[in-house]
Amino acid sequence: MKKLFLLLLVITILFACKKDVLESNQSATLHFSNDTIIFDTAFHSIGTPTQTLTIYNRNNFTVLTDIALNLISGGSFRMNVDGVAGNYHNAIEIPAKDSIFIFLEVTPNQNSSNDFLLTSNIEFTTGNKKQDVKLVSPARNANFHLPYDNIFTDGTDSINYKYFSISENTTWTNDLPHVIYGYVVIEPNATLTIEEGTKIYFHNNSGMFVGNPLLIGENGETPTNNGTLIINGSLGNEVIIRGDRLDSWYENIPGQWNGIHFVQGSINNTIDYAIISNGTTAIRADSVANSNPTVTINNTIIENMSSIGILGQGAKIAASNTIVSKCGQYTVACNIGGTYNFTHCTFANYWDYNNRNTPSIQLNNFYEGTDGNIYIRDLDAVNFTNCIIYGSLSTEVSFQEQELGEFNYTFDHCLIKLDPTIDTDNENYINSIINQSPKFIDANENNFHLNDNSPAINTGNNSTEFSSDIQGNPRSNPDIGAYEYN
Repeated sequence: MKKLFLLLLVITILFACKKDVLESNQSATLHFSNDTIIFDTAFHSIGTPTQTLTIYNRNNFTVLTDIALNLISGGSFRMNVDGVAGNYHNAIEIPAKDSIFIFLEVTPNQNSSNDFLLTSNIEFTTGNKKQDVKLVSPARNANFHLPYDNIFTDGTDSINYKYFSISENTTWTNDLPHVIYGYVVIEPNATLTIEEGTKIYFHNNSGMFVGNPLLIGENGETPTNNGTLIINGSLGNEVIIRGDRLDSWYENIPGQWNGIHFVQGSINNTIDYAIISNGTTAIRADSVANSNPTVTINNTIIENMSSIGILGQGAKIAASNTIVSKCGQYTVACNIGGTYNFTHCTFANYWDYNNRNTPSIQLNNFYEGTDGNIYIRDLDAVNFTNCIIYGSLSTEVSFQEQELGEFNYTFDHCLIKLDPTIDTDNENYINSIINQSPKFIDANENNFHLNDNSPAINTGNNSTEFSSDIQGNPRSNPDIGAYEYN
């Protein structure tokens, strides 16, 4: 009798605990966090960031659903259902009033000369009810520049350096974007010309050497004409240089790629109408041993650099109608001497990713060797003409002078934010405006046009050679900065 009672008790408990599950010939509706998953634009053969789809069972009973990802040619969609990868999942259980997650990625594989659109869908079969969620992935093809073997022999030893070498005159056109993995190296006596409207995307930890640093001797000997870069953008058809993450979250994130490094001995480089963003140090220019300019920069915007916008290391740099903003350290560092000319430039540092402890501009004429000694490198000239130097710190210029060396600088018709204890009543400051706000329209949004009550309006030196601003507006009674008020 006792055994019979126990058996009946177990049966009762089992039936009491049995789940209420949808029968296969019945209908049940699922709900989804999105009816369409739209991926950010990705390059051909490069995977997208993961997207998440949540499936809700709002019924009062458990359902079993079949989940199928419909594949298409030209795009590899991938699906993971609650931690299990695969394109088809049978009888996935979703308890009553519960949910599951699907993780999705896509790698565009379609070979097209233009931007293209990949579409697919995920189909859910729950009882006799079918539902689907659409997948949309905009994509684009590209020219890929990938590292390959470069063997250097030193005596009996061979060393392999992997990079993409440009050893003859080459032109990059705007027919497709250019995506760079690793480093591009422009070899001695080779010139890379980049045409207007070209878009260049650097992968993480990638960059460009103009000139080959591996060919510089122990005593500083450099090859003749150690590589040249010519960027030929135009107004409204600028050359775009940035990181390769196209998803919107990365749009203004600094430090996504390393930068362009003009190696010692590289000369006569020009950058005209470029937009360079989201790197570490946008432009680094090393010393030259002659009177040729290292690089000339015109009509260019440099922004969102985690370190420095323009770094000169004993270099010869000229820049005009150029804007450098939002840098984690300096917008411009004129380091260990050199010759620099900046005309109608706006250096505005409103860095907001973390604390910035360095001013926008650094001027320096020495370095400390590994032996602890100080070595002089003359700062032959730094000329700022019609420039705005402003930002969020109390002073935006750092003077690092070793008195035994040359330290020559002028601010001619500039608007500058300086430590108020600095004496500006001398020949280094010519008709300059000290510690007055330039009154940008919206510095936080990188809008450095001048408001109608800006003190920079009509207060520039009108003897410069630049008759138009960065947007092509004519200068007659010129304003200070890259933008002419109109």
